Amino acid sequence: MASETEEDLLKSFMAEVSEVERDNEVQRILGSFKLNPFEHLNLPFDVSTDDVKKQYRKLSLLVHPDKCKHPQAKEAFGALAKAQQLLLDPQERGYILDQVTAAKEELRAKRKKELKKDNASRIKATVDEGKYEEQYERSEEFQVQLKLKVREILAEKEWRRRKMQMRISEEEGRLKKDEEETKEMWKRKREHEEQWEETRENRVSSWRDFMKTGKKGKKGEIKPPKLKTEDPNKSYVQRPVKRG
Repeated sequence: MASETEEDLLKSFMAEVSEVERDNEVQRILGSFKLNPFEHLNLPFDVSTDDVKKQYRKLSLLVHPDKCKHPQAKEAFGALAKAQQLLLDPQERGYILDQVTAAKEELRAKRKKELKKDNASRIKATVDEGKYEEQYERSEEFQVQLKLKVREILAEKEWRRRKMQMRISEEEGRLKKDEEETKEMWKRKREHEEQWEETRENRVSSWRDFMKTGKKGKKGEIKPPKLKTEDPNKSYVQRPVKRG
């Protein structure tokens, strides 16, 4: 019964929402920092998964393309769906919350330095045993600073990731080029070997013909000198030697 009452309240709320409010919500969603799903759903960092689901349902009905006439309603609706998916994924949510923790540590270190210069605040923080700082971290001022610091850290992490991905892509491209050049080299070598093998019979035949008709004499055979009847450089005439 309670769930039906909640459903009725939600329908009543949606009926009261004006078109201007829908358009404003579309613009807010699309103007949110893309790397922070908490911003898309307009939620604090310490919400539960049930809160994530309820907020998604509320906002998705608000900007649903069938109910919202804004030309970018579909894009805003998709951004909400992606934000919910990330925050319901333990690994993705854990990664973002790790950056939130890092942002808090940076802001706390910065405030600690500032308190050293402000004796009154430093004494108050010491006397209250941390309650003064807890109260400050719940303030709107701290939450705005935290939101901006988380943006800064997420952007830096994403930039590093993209640079690493670019280097990986460049290395993969170089390896692919080397692989293609190696394949081309082996292809040319294989084609050369195939051509060499195809002409083998012709080479063998040519060698055999040469052995039959070649000018080289047999091993150990002494060839007679050529007969010369005239020799302008010599005063004698060379005659052939008769064999016995």
